[in-house]
Amino acid sequence: MYDLLLARAIHVVALVHWIGGVAFVTTIVLPSARKAATAKEALALFAAFERRFAPQVRVSILLVGLSGAYMLSKMHTWYLLQSLSFWWLDLMIAVWIAFAIMVYVLEPLGADRRFAEFAMCDKDRAFGIMTHLHEVALIVSAIAVGAGVLGAHDGL
Repeated sequence: MYDLLLARAIHVVALVHWIGGVAFVTTIVLPSARKAATAKEALALFAAFERRFAPQVRVSILLVGLSGAYMLSKMHTWYLLQSLSFWWLDLMIAVWIAFAIMVYVLEPLGADRRFAEFAMCDKDRAFGIMTHLHEVALIVSAIAVGAGVLGAHDGL
């Protein structure tokens, strides 16, 4: 029983760190970068935050995935993923997969470099698109977190 409590605590703390970081990037870092006078300044501001946060979020995303899988396995509830009434589980996993692909696959393949090249050509458009993508990710993540909390407590 205590292992499930520990897994849930790890899950929630890592999730708060990860999605809180997404909120910070979306509402503080990207708007600040967009206001920078030049693309070079904007990229430097964005990169300064990303260099510090990226390694942390890789750990948080990993912990969320491992703790979530552990809880589903320990409680023998994988079958719930087949039920429409547990749509919130599927949403949480979809959000996790999207971020995991970005952090563990696309970034190592050069997504950051390609974004920087795009920003050097058209700073306003590049940071506008990046901000919009982060806004969508934050909204969907917030829905997943809220639905996950409600669903885990029989509220859905």
